[in-house]
Amino acid sequence: MASRPTESVPIAGRVDVQGRLVSADPPLERLQVEAGSGLGRPLALPQLAALAHAAATLGVMLSRNLVAADRQHDLDLFVRAEPIKGEVLLTIERWDARPMAPPRLALVETIDAGERADTGSSIEFDLDTALNLVDCSPALAGLLSLDQDEAIGRPLTSLFRLVEESDGSMPILAAVAARGPVDGQRAVPRHDGALQMLIDADPAFDEQGHFAGFNARIRSEGDRRTHDDTPEFEDSLDEALRSPLARIISAADHIVERGDGPLRSDYANYASDIAAAGRHLLSVIRSIGQSGNPPQPIDLAHAINEAVALVHPIAAERGMTIIGGHVDAQCRAKGQAHAVVQILVNLLGNAVRFSPDGASVTWSFEHDERECRVIVTDKGPGIAPADQQRIFERYERVDKTIAGSGLGLAISRRLARTMGGDIRIESTHGAGARFTLSLPVG
Repeated sequence: MASRPTESVPIAGRVDVQGRLVSADPPLERLQVEAGSGLGRPLALPQLAALAHAAATLGVMLSRNLVAADRQHDLDLFVRAEPIKGEVLLTIERWDARPMAPPRLALVETIDAGERADTGSSIEFDLDTALNLVDCSPALAGLLSLDQDEAIGRPLTSLFRLVEESDGSMPILAAVAARGPVDGQRAVPRHDGALQMLIDADPAFDEQGHFAGFNARIRSEGDRRTHDDTPEFEDSLDEALRSPLARIISAADHIVERGDGPLRSDYANYASDIAAAGRHLLSVIRSIGQSGNPPQPIDLAHAINEAVALVHPIAAERGMTIIGGHVDAQCRAKGQAHAVVQILVNLLGNAVRFSPDGASVTWSFEHDERECRVIVTDKGPGIAPADQQRIFERYERVDKTIAGSGLGLAISRRLARTMGGDIRIESTHGAGARFTLSLPVG
């Protein structure tokens, strides 16, 4: 049962020397239960537990304004903790509820929601570490001419004949060994040898980060992607990033869903930002080698706002500001929204990285009848003419003392050119740099 938005105060509770909530008025008891604990068990609300521990340790009465949460609200509390005969008496003198704050990264979440909707209509299933089906969509059951319950628990190899590659390898077995993704495992349903299918899958991990199997999808042989379409460094990038990103996203989602109990919405929103940014990066990784996706109209104002939101924490740590201009709403670029966000994140992130502490990074917008342009200007050391093309080559960095992989600009230019645009640089050594992302008008 969720706590009500407002509660009559005062609300009391007692905490023993071992930090257990031994008695509580109903609202506090409900909050303790919602946090996954109960009476006679450790106080599960970190803010209250810390206040009770401090009062017991110091032997004095303490009072604090605290923020907690139930499953539907953020709670503003004023709490008094008084040590009495080896216990701590908690008295909540104010209990005000307010709605949880919404997520901040709207565009990234919108992209992800669209991807999830597309995935939801595909033929999906889940596998355990031994490649047994643990979940089966109605579409897969229909494909196999089985009931869903009949399919669950059966080995994948009893339902499909898995086909080796020309070199004798089998992608799904390599993925099990590497705890990585599966891209295009050929499979033939055993009940119908005329069907040529492909299995793609992402690794799944449990709450402790242990490999738990795969979230898999089926597509037709005609949609197959060949490794010849994707350069070697992009394959290695995909392999290196997808698995750890999947673990980060899974952990962040668990926090957002408050799987371990109620959580303040600002903390949940930080986790939501992490999950959204991780999914955005995964979508960029998937798209790097795919030039056939049809271009779509892009709202550049939203794209820039999302990129600034992602880079802002890094800038804030160094006392820097990101200053923007005005985007003409009448000009809509054409391309892929998630790719544009990633390019702008790379350009803004580089500008912040190479500018001095306390400096400002600026972006501005231009357009004509053929293209839209976003210009990012920094106050860094600048780039010598001899290096201005080299920095767009993979693994190349001008300043090796600053951390980085040397891939950001190479990936950004490739993405821009895939969308019919480009990235250009204007810079004088010692006088900052100006990077321009150009995109065709939509």
